[in-house]
Amino acid sequence: MDGITFSQKVLKVNFNKVCVIGLGYIGLPTASTFAAKGITVLGVDVNAVVIETLNRGEIHIHEPGLREAVSNAIQSGNFKAALKPEEADAFIIAVPTPFHENKFGEYNGNQYKLADMTAVIKATESILPVLRKGNLIVLESTSPPRTTIELVAPILERSGLKAGSDFFLCYSPERVLPGQIMRELIENARVIGGVTPESAQAGADLYSIFVQGQIIQTDSSTAEMVKLMENTYRDVNIAIANEFSRLADKFGVDVWEAISIANLHPRVKILNPGPGVGGHCISVDPWFFVESAPQITPLIYHSRQVNDGQPHFVLDTVQKALGTLQGKKIAALGLAYKPDVDDLRESPASEVVHLLQKHGAQVKAWEPFKPDANLPGISTSHTLSGALEGADALLLLVKHTEFTNLNPTHIAEKTQARIAIDTVNGWKQAEWQAAGFSLVRLGAGK
Repeated sequence: MDGITFSQKVLKVNFNKVCVIGLGYIGLPTASTFAAKGITVLGVDVNAVVIETLNRGEIHIHEPGLREAVSNAIQSGNFKAALKPEEADAFIIAVPTPFHENKFGEYNGNQYKLADMTAVIKATESILPVLRKGNLIVLESTSPPRTTIELVAPILERSGLKAGSDFFLCYSPERVLPGQIMRELIENARVIGGVTPESAQAGADLYSIFVQGQIIQTDSSTAEMVKLMENTYRDVNIAIANEFSRLADKFGVDVWEAISIANLHPRVKILNPGPGVGGHCISVDPWFFVESAPQITPLIYHSRQVNDGQPHFVLDTVQKALGTLQGKKIAALGLAYKPDVDDLRESPASEVVHLLQKHGAQVKAWEPFKPDANLPGISTSHTLSGALEGADALLLLVKHTEFTNLNPTHIAEKTQARIAIDTVNGWKQAEWQAAGFSLVRLGAGK
């Protein structure tokens, strides 16, 4: 597989101890799930505060069911957290792969973002002192194509051991939905890409400890591409919905009504527009394709441009609704990148707030899933009332259930604002108008 020939000798692995490197939204749920199956798990993270928090039985991120899972794992004695890896039968790398902040690629005058693989490199290097013959190493971090064989394998082979013959090496992408991670880790299909067929089988044996969904074995580069294809497909489809929202605004059409009618066609399923695309998957993964092959990815590149530009469309919508932004006080509802989660990574809502402030508005944001959010340059409130105080307008940026269930009559009693701007189609026009609000919806140009 991957054009590499390895020894056909099969090394049998008994998975008694697993080391999970990176204790974020994927690593921690994965670690606690293995521990629940009786496996001894060492969780590793470079953040000492995270280690101390977990070893006290507390958690540093919000995910339904995770607190109980971690608490049970610690009480059972199957899980502990540390700053460095120890000897284990399997190592899972689940660290972030963000963008470089000030480094870009360029092709035909177009700039594109570049993956920062520093965390993957350091995590892989941290395994070297404890790597033993017969171990299994799995990269879960979303990565550009061929990362497993061209970046991870050479680092591990500094040990003098050979990937595929002395130790097993796989790529297995996470494919779970924030808010549903604990369930989907177990129930979803799992892709295992090995640098050899034997590596893929070893990876399948490891994840079969808890995965109930189908386990598909392939080579590592195919598994890497599958992950990127899934999120790029969604990004491109969101881009056309966002472009439709701009067209509808130009032509005086309500895009939400138009989409609902178009979707009555049996072979059409247009997604919902919004303030942009965020999170550490859909807004990031397509760039890995562009970085790897900028000359053959114009559709992916321009879809990213559309979605990254959507906060500017929100800015224009708010500006039209208020006449001017200078000195206007706006209550921004939601900072998460998607509904009903506390994940603020790559959130378009934050970008909207920054743009509004840059154009003279005074914005107070409220994120109920992370009321203590400390984001540079963004003023936040711990309560809805605090965000509403003195506001000239309300701006709905995230379709949290808590927001869609707001009673506009009660809101009218708490604020002088009578303009509400809905970027996610979360509020009913008639109800807000009956409460005395002028409701403006993104892409509803009528």
